[in-house]
Amino acid sequence: MSDVLPPDQVEGAPHPRETPHLFGHETAEAAFLEAYNSGRLHHGWLITGPRGVGKATLAWRIARFLIATPPAEDDGLFGAPPSPETMDIDDAHPVARRMLADSEPGLFVLRRGGAGTTDRDREKNALAGKFSKVIRVDDARPMKTFFSLSSIDGGRRVVIIDAADDLNPNAANAILKLLEEPPARTTLLLVAHQPAALLPTIRSRCRELRLPPLPPDAIEAALAQADISTRGGGAALAELAGGSVGSAGRMTTLKGLELYADLIALLETMPRFNAARAQALADVAATRGGEDRRALLVHLIDLMLMRLARTG
Repeated sequence: MSDVLPPDQVEGAPHPRETPHLFGHETAEAAFLEAYNSGRLHHGWLITGPRGVGKATLAWRIARFLIATPPAEDDGLFGAPPSPETMDIDDAHPVARRMLADSEPGLFVLRRGGAGTTDRDREKNALAGKFSKVIRVDDARPMKTFFSLSSIDGGRRVVIIDAADDLNPNAANAILKLLEEPPARTTLLLVAHQPAALLPTIRSRCRELRLPPLPPDAIEAALAQADISTRGGGAALAELAGGSVGSAGRMTTLKGLELYADLIALLETMPRFNAARAQALADVAATRGGEDRRALLVHLIDLMLMRLARTG
């Protein structure tokens, strides 16, 4: 198996398809479930909010639910099935297993492909983890084949776009056409970090599910699901990470709380300058292969300065 992360996975965290449970966003799930049970399921959904709060996880949960749940109009021999009360799908369900294996025929995931101008270069670069900075229309073309095939058992087909922010103009127009003329029993789920940057016509043809920053208990639960221990620092992590479980996971992996504590300790020595503490922080930034910790240190310094500006 390749160690290269796909472009829609955050380093140090499981892929969204591997995180079946979503924490802290019961309101958004209830809104989607109400639309489904009322028979007013929109064909396009725009899932918005800050980075790392669970937008992609929600998209995969919705996709798993839609593909695994028989359409309400299929009454069968014993009448219509009862309306589902949750979007939970058992891990042993065939759809859940296929999605975990990235082999569900009813799902198409549109994301950034390999960099390059030829098919050969793009395939080679994707295997090497060198991805394009945008989603191109070439990345979207396989959807034609996807839609030309009959959905399994006459069920739904789902497209996840992660992230819609990455669509270049041609790819965005291709998605707009799908939203204007959606194929039967098809749902499009667009993950967007900055929805205001999308085409207004795309936004107007989608129903929005906005996910707010996560509270500390949801941060801790989500990190526990990813086997990342906060060692009781969930509240501090949630505050420093701005309610983003993705950022909290990154901070935990890179020992961000310890770095922030060192910054505060250095600040407390002012106006006298503690050269030893400053050198220790500089050593963190200068360590070979420590680019991620260096970037985190700069981010934490920015946070500390913003706090000082607010509190005086």
